[in-house]
This record gives sequence, structure tokens and C-alpha cells, in this order.
Amino acid sequence: MCGRIAVTLPTDAMAQMFAALPANNLPKVPNFNVCPTTAVHVISTQNEQRHLSAMRWGFLPQWYASLSGGPLLINARAETIAQKPAFRDACRMRRCLVPVAGYYEWTKDAEGKRLPWYIQAGDGATLALAGVWQDWGPEHERVRSAAVVTTAANASLASVHHRMPVIIAQKDWGLWLGEEGKGAATLMQAATEDALQFHRVATTVNSNRASGADLVTPLAT
Repeated sequence: MCGRIAVTLPTDAMAQMFAALPANNLPKVPNFNVCPTTAVHVISTQNEQRHLSAMRWGFLPQWYASLSGGPLLINARAETIAQKPAFRDACRMRRCLVPVAGYYEWTKDAEGKRLPWYIQAGDGATLALAGVWQDWGPEHERVRSAAVVTTAANASLASVHHRMPVIIAQKDWGLWLGEEGKGAATLMQAATEDALQFHRVATTVNSNRASGADLVTPLAT
């Protein structure tokens, strides 16, 4: 599961990092509380050019009659993505990267209260999450949407959540984006045990209206 993310890298730096052409309608950064159904930064390759663009976080299968015409598909399971009708074409032809500073997961205490955790790269670098995308709707109302690919969590993260996003290393960006032939399926696996670090944060982030860098500050113990 990956249901909330933080994006802090400036747009220009993001475009330079991925050698991508930036669109003009990108979401404002930093944003420490990016929620499903809102726009996220996405890297895709089209016509041999990488693009940095905004996409709706919440994949829209072609058969949805409206934006809320079915379940909200913010994640796609790596184990079944190639077989699921909603994702199988996108998995073959429309893979993307979702650059993030980190993401949130939740555990529960004995009373059922949701306790948030912030998860980021061990070295604090930007993470490139594996994703898939597609266009939905008539041409004059076209919506470009995306989902983050997830897999079973590694042993260290399993204490927080049993799923984690697939993270694509820089050397594999071209392969995942379809620039280097076949073999992208081999990338859909959990990150190594030391790749990520995580810490508890305040329950402020439980609200999708919360904002600010304090959301990722480690909770005092």
C-alpha cells in the first residue's frame, strides 16, 4: 500500500534529475501531504522523449463511466499487474516513475488509533516509485491517470505495513520506462533491507488537509 506521499524536489531539479521535459501545469512543490485523486509528478517516455507531467493519482480503466465509476485504484499489485484487465496494457506499454521524497504508512495501537510513519531513502535521496499510467475519457475531457506499483514489503518494513512501493534504481530507469527493451518485470521486487529508513510522525498527517514540513518531523519519544 502507498496512500500518501511527500514531494519536495523543485520542479527544475526534478526535470534535470530525470532528463525530462517539464510540462507547464505541474503541481506546486514542496507538498508534504499529496493525497489520492490529486495531481502527482510523473516521469514517462513518449516518442523517445522523457516528460515530467502532472497525472491524477488514481488509475482510471477505460470502462469507468466517470471519475468515480469504480474502486479508487491508487496502487497496482506487482504480482498480478500483468493479468489484471485494468492494468495489463499499461504494464506493457505505459510504465512511469513517480518521484517522491518519501511516503506514509499507518499502524494501529491497542485502541485502534491510526499511527503514521514516514518512510524515505536511507540516504535521504529522491525515490523513483514504479508506476503505470493511461489516458481516460473523450479527447476534449482527457484525464491522464496513474497508479503506484506495490509488492510485498521487505522484512524491516513489514513491521509497519505488509506492502511497499516498488522502487526503481537510477540505473534501471530506462528499462522501466520502456527505453531499453524487455525485462522490466524483473524490477518489480522489494527494496533491500538497508534502502529505506522510517520513523513515527505526529497524527497531524492523518488529515488530508494538513500541510507543512512538520508533517515529516520525527515524533519526540
